[in-house]
Amino acid sequence: MKAHSPTRWRFKRPSVIPGFGMALGLTLTWLTLLILIPLSGLAVRSSALGWEKFWSIALDPRTLNALRISFGSAFIAAIVNAVFGIILAWVLVRYRFPGKRIIDAMVDLPFALPTAVAGIALTTLYAPNGWVGQFLTPLGIKIAFTPAGIVVALIFVGLPFVVRTVQPVMEEIDKEVEEAAATLGANRLQTIFRVLLPGLAPAVLTGFALAFARGVGEYGSVIFIAGNLPFKSEIAPLLIIIKLEEYNYAAATGIAAIMLILSFAMLLVINLIQSWSRRRYGYGA
Repeated sequence: MKAHSPTRWRFKRPSVIPGFGMALGLTLTWLTLLILIPLSGLAVRSSALGWEKFWSIALDPRTLNALRISFGSAFIAAIVNAVFGIILAWVLVRYRFPGKRIIDAMVDLPFALPTAVAGIALTTLYAPNGWVGQFLTPLGIKIAFTPAGIVVALIFVGLPFVVRTVQPVMEEIDKEVEEAAATLGANRLQTIFRVLLPGLAPAVLTGFALAFARGVGEYGSVIFIAGNLPFKSEIAPLLIIIKLEEYNYAAATGIAAIMLILSFAMLLVINLIQSWSRRRYGYGA
């Protein structure tokens, strides 16, 4: 009878943090109930339309224009938020000044403020007779009831995503890194673009993706300031609501499926770029 080698039997090493199986099961159950089942229902409902009807809905001029306004406005707003979100996070991290805590708390205001209230407030400000709009109207600048108003609303709701994503990463960058770059002869622009921004790139892309995703599906803060004119300032979520009110469930489902596909594709591209930046600069691994 052969003796068993001591290395033949291998036992699974217990995890330092117990409860992995239960936590994984709860996570998958929760994601299935909240995400997978609704998305599956949308996919099944859309597949029932048939390719011919689906493409007729997708290529409808009103649908294409609404999608262009939604995705275009969300993309522009996300870019603006990425730029000014970095600046705002930098000010909050690197400087001390009176009222800093108040400004830091105000960044989270779009999270707590109902979107409808935000839309009414922005419309009051930027309407032709509003507090800000009355000064812009003589200059020929119109914000409210135009696509520009949509961008303003999406900037308002999306800014916290960039700031709160970039701020913790910025806090981990030591000031000695900037001082070392200065001692090696780098000027301020070189320090920003060659030393600081590469380390912030994954966080900035994450904040950009979150702001973009929020902007694409935003409804409450937009409908008041957009004007909701077909082929001019009508967003895709509003068009879905209109189709539902007309009992045209097929068109509403088709438009929703198109938004889902486009959103997933753009977020996939952003995540691929984010992964590349992490491998390229060695941050966030």
